[in-house]
Amino acid sequence: MNAPIYVTPPPIVPLPEAPPQPVPVVPQLLKQLIGLQQQQVALLKTQLANQDSGARWRNFLARWGEEFPNIGPACKQAAPVLERAYLTLLREVTERVNSGDAGDLEDEFVLGEFLDRFGMRLSQLSNILGQIGPLADATPVPAAAPPPETGPES
Repeated sequence: MNAPIYVTPPPIVPLPEAPPQPVPVVPQLLKQLIGLQQQQVALLKTQLANQDSGARWRNFLARWGEEFPNIGPACKQAAPVLERAYLTLLREVTERVNSGDAGDLEDEFVLGEFLDRFGMRLSQLSNILGQIGPLADATPVPAAAPPPETGPES
């Protein structure tokens, strides 16, 4: 048994046209995109600068540097002492709370005594550190003194 074989002619494919010439609008759109991206970068830099609290405190110290020339170094020197006092007080509070008689804090009188003893001091030290700490951090580290020059050796 032989089946007929049908052969179809190849499809006629039109020749490709020359590639279209670039439209003059595309370069203009690309230039606009670049301009918008540059604006976006500038806005992001501004936003970052506004969120830098260190820069704000450095500007503050610079603005008042003539009238209060040593306030930054004084804050830098006082900060560790205040931090140590704050941490000592925190240690006392946590030892008191974690001790076996911490359940006494449920008693109104004992809770009042606890707050009278620790609450105000802890709050005030925290507030003072919140004011002095950023100023101490914003104070530039003094430049190291150059080594002494030695005379020419003979």
